[in-house]
Amino acid sequence: MKIITHLKSCIVKVFLSLLNYKRLMLKQISQMKIQSFQDRILTWWKDNRRQFPWRDTTDPYQIMVSEIMLQQTQAPRVVEKYKMFIERFPDLKSLAIASQSDVLSLWSGLGYNRRALWLQEAAKAILKRGEFPITVPELKKLKGIGPYSSRSILIFAFNLDLATVDTNIRRILIAEGFATETTNEKELLIIAEQLLPKSKSRDWHNALMDYGSIELTSSKTGIKPTSQQDKFKESDREKRGKILKFLLGNKSVTIEELSRITNSSKKQLEPILDKMVKDGLISSFKDEFQVE
Repeated sequence: MKIITHLKSCIVKVFLSLLNYKRLMLKQISQMKIQSFQDRILTWWKDNRRQFPWRDTTDPYQIMVSEIMLQQTQAPRVVEKYKMFIERFPDLKSLAIASQSDVLSLWSGLGYNRRALWLQEAAKAILKRGEFPITVPELKKLKGIGPYSSRSILIFAFNLDLATVDTNIRRILIAEGFATETTNEKELLIIAEQLLPKSKSRDWHNALMDYGSIELTSSKTGIKPTSQQDKFKESDREKRGKILKFLLGNKSVTIEELSRITNSSKKQLEPILDKMVKDGLISSFKDEFQVE
């Protein structure tokens, strides 16, 4: 009986896989349409490209720094922090041996401060392995680097013929009729791979991101992102930021002092502080909190 049930399950899986393959094959785009789209985007980009400091380098470490900073933070906000970070930590070793408080101090203001610690962990892991990872699976093993970042690092550092899809690129694919708002991530990536001009991955993705940020914005297209950030004002994220900033300027602080600077009760702060300790952002000793 168990064997029959298992066989039925396998048959269903194969059938669903075939259906999915057939559906994806239907999305094949004509070469003429692909060429026309590529020419239009790259021609537009010649006169409209944006300038960012991370576009002036192909150093994989510096690209990794920029990509992690750009997670959930808009590019214009990242520019000055990126410059300061690279000046202070110009390579993997300088970041790996830095104190946690130094790293967090430089990161302060970008938000989502765990990213700074993940970046430092990634630097340590790369130094330990002896070389920078050059495949998506290898990069995804590093803390804080997921499907999108792993591909974007390889694209911008090595110009590999890979495709990746962020919010801007997704919006372009939908607005240009290559996809719909219900198209899932796997299908979007397959479509993006078809549209990729060979040996131009770095320029192509920069062009798409600029085109989406300038010409096909969310407000112009009405296309909503798949996820949205929660309100920052008076949120736990805002309190976390205030707490970390205060602790970076003070050696050790009680919860009463933190309640005062965040205008929050001890009851409100306790789960926030517990989470910050768990994330490794701060530590606690004898009812006082500090950054290590």
